[in-house]
Amino acid sequence: MSRLWRAGPRNLLTDVPGLMVGHAQDERLKSGTTAVLFDRPCVAAVEILGGAPGTRETELLAPDKLVPGIDALVLSGGSAFGLDAASGVQAFLRRAGRGFEVAGHRVPLVPAAILFDLANGGDKDWGLHSPYRELGLRAAEAAGAAFALGSVGAGTGATTALVKGGLGSASVVLPSGATVAALVAVNAVGSPLIGATRHFHAAPFELDAEFGGLGLPDPHPAMSAPPPTKLAPQSGAATTIAVVATDAVLDKGGARRLAVAAHDGFARAIWPAHTDFDGDLVFAAATGGSGWRPDGAERIELAAAAAAVMARAIARGVHAAAPAPGDLRPCWRELA
Repeated sequence: MSRLWRAGPRNLLTDVPGLMVGHAQDERLKSGTTAVLFDRPCVAAVEILGGAPGTRETELLAPDKLVPGIDALVLSGGSAFGLDAASGVQAFLRRAGRGFEVAGHRVPLVPAAILFDLANGGDKDWGLHSPYRELGLRAAEAAGAAFALGSVGAGTGATTALVKGGLGSASVVLPSGATVAALVAVNAVGSPLIGATRHFHAAPFELDAEFGGLGLPDPHPAMSAPPPTKLAPQSGAATTIAVVATDAVLDKGGARRLAVAAHDGFARAIWPAHTDFDGDLVFAAATGGSGWRPDGAERIELAAAAAAVMARAIARGVHAAAPAPGDLRPCWRELA
């Protein structure tokens, strides 16, 4: 069997069996929500390395906490207002009879993370009630195996230092037959591009020209100058949020180590990453569906795959971004 990694059949998070993904967005708002639904309660964890995070129910993911699995994850725009999206997903799951049983009641468990897209040119004058609960419900209702990339869902209004951000995903099948996949909303203070070029930092990890096939620039610019960033960033005014998933068998501690490894993909695809002004976060989920229990060097390969697939997903999200009225930054496809 070849030792080379290959992308899964969809090159999406849903190449991990037992997951569905749905988007909902409002073009006038320039914002949206993405929901990841699990067929059954799923082992999950989180690692937060950014300085300005916004989250819901992340504490229950710690290895020492009671609940063994969760029902869904939510990535959303809207800053703290976007946390309402998890309530919409929770309502969808409650209607379906899903949730952790407590004293005869079922409570769907839906951890969530948000990014800051309030200052992206969209109309945020929504009055007393934010639109994000409804966006969360719509995203859950739309969930399926196939989903779009780019300026959709939580990536609708995302930006980076020089170009629009977006919603990206990628997958890899390991020699063991297990799958590792990532989903990410790229809204970074830093840049996914090398200097002023169209070349992606993530180029060494690219499979099948999935984000343009440009490779690295020749000559490669020196990285000794200050990196491009969003002008005058304000605390919380960015954030890249992501999910890494696998069908390997992991406990909550192993899932957390997978989330830690996936953050290396942030560092390989965005410069700088994990700044004081980003709330950079990775959720990790392990369905166990493959039955593969990685051990020893296999855990190293699993971690490396998580980093590589995350870097690819970040570049794919930026590569797929589409122009829209009122944009404050160009799309990658509009660069000369």
